[in-house]
Amino acid sequence: MSKVTIRPVKVDDIPYINEMRIMKGVKENILGISTERIEYTEEFIKNIDINKHILVAQLKDETKVVGLVGLHVNSTPRLRHSASIGIMVHRDYQGKGIGKKLMKEILDLADNWLMLKRVELGVFADNERAIKLYELYGFKIEGRRKYAAIRNGKYEDEYIMGRYNI
Repeated sequence: MSKVTIRPVKVDDIPYINEMRIMKGVKENILGISTERIEYTEEFIKNIDINKHILVAQLKDETKVVGLVGLHVNSTPRLRHSASIGIMVHRDYQGKGIGKKLMKEILDLADNWLMLKRVELGVFADNERAIKLYELYGFKIEGRRKYAAIRNGKYEDEYIMGRYNI
């Protein structure tokens, strides 16, 4: 695998992002669905506001984006110290350190530039690989949401995980 660059998202990344969102091996864990239209992704990327920070993983010397992480800072004044994270990695590039690179960069932004105290995320309770990644970066399971989402025709539980920078 060629080297990976982590950088802010661009409009040119939309087709690659949409491809990942509907991809078997990715959609199951990010709440994507096979019929998600590219216009949805386009609207989301084109309307990123000051409280949303999106980074992508791009293969060096290629245009292809193989991962994405988003940090969504709460805009409510009493919650501005916290944010939520969402992450996905292309199925062909999972297990190659891209998730770690994305997490490292987005948490540096959260801790050292935005001075956030709390970062949280949701993860399917059986997604052991993702849970291990999050624990590597200091996230702890805070609770379990029963029947939180549908995946492959079944209701699945989700862990809420939090990380604190205090």
